[in-house]
Amino acid sequence: MSPRQPEAFVPGSLAGAIAATTARALASGALQPIPTGSAFLDDGGVRFAVRVLAHLARKDEERWRREREAAAGKPANPFLPPERDLLVADVSATHVALLNKYNVVDRHLLVVTRHFADQRSLLTPRDIEALWRCLAEYPGLGFYNGGEEAGASQPHKHLQLVPLPLAPAGPPVPIEPLIARARRAADGTGTLPGFDFRHAFARLDGGGGGAGDEARAAWETYCTLLRGVGLRAPAGGEDAEPQSGPYCLLATRDWMLLVPRSRERFGTVSINALGYAGSLFVRDEAELRALREAGPLAALRETAVPRVP
Repeated sequence: MSPRQPEAFVPGSLAGAIAATTARALASGALQPIPTGSAFLDDGGVRFAVRVLAHLARKDEERWRREREAAAGKPANPFLPPERDLLVADVSATHVALLNKYNVVDRHLLVVTRHFADQRSLLTPRDIEALWRCLAEYPGLGFYNGGEEAGASQPHKHLQLVPLPLAPAGPPVPIEPLIARARRAADGTGTLPGFDFRHAFARLDGGGGGAGDEARAAWETYCTLLRGVGLRAPAGGEDAEPQSGPYCLLATRDWMLLVPRSRERFGTVSINALGYAGSLFVRDEAELRALREAGPLAALRETAVPRVP
């Protein structure tokens, strides 16, 4: 007899499960939010939301502990097994949903593979299906940091989801003024004005058939975007395949954006996929000043890949 597969969450229940898990995890101390201040930087028609992080000592210590254990031949994996008080729901037979332990954004969800897969591997149809099950629950922005140069902090494959809006003022996603003016190519993909670096953008039909059809269409779009920026696309099987270069992926039910990466940091400022949505994070006022002086678009350009001539 084959082992019983875990039951996925009931549609319409995820937001409530996140709220209940958040309350439990805060009470137990498992969830350790990082307080932030905020600032806004206008550049190229986008009002970038910048969060100034505080009290990072706990997260730094966790990272140093993992590095020490890895150097000693005992690499730590916080996702195997996941911390019980952070476990929100079963998403599918292949993925679970956890709260981000050191969250900056409230209700920050991690969609994690049940068994180890490398964060530098290409997404599979099941990865996209798991993300789409969560995106169907409430307005949110999904993202994936493909490798350390793309801002990944854990080697175990995980997609992420944050609720919208990303900032209390302005459009739900700060780059929406650029999305409204996206240039479309013959293959249905396009580019965003002001993004003077290699990237590919596509609109999605979020009102089509069932959730499975939407996820399959989203996965096919993901493959098209990879090819559009010169990266290898997966063959289509369920086995994880190594990526040919680091990249960031952003997705809502309405659109998808993929940006190849050249490095993680602009100076000392770490930039992950949310930076390309218009949401940046700095550790202190000195980093905020450096970002203000250079301009957010310059920071994104320097950590991306130049356009093909």
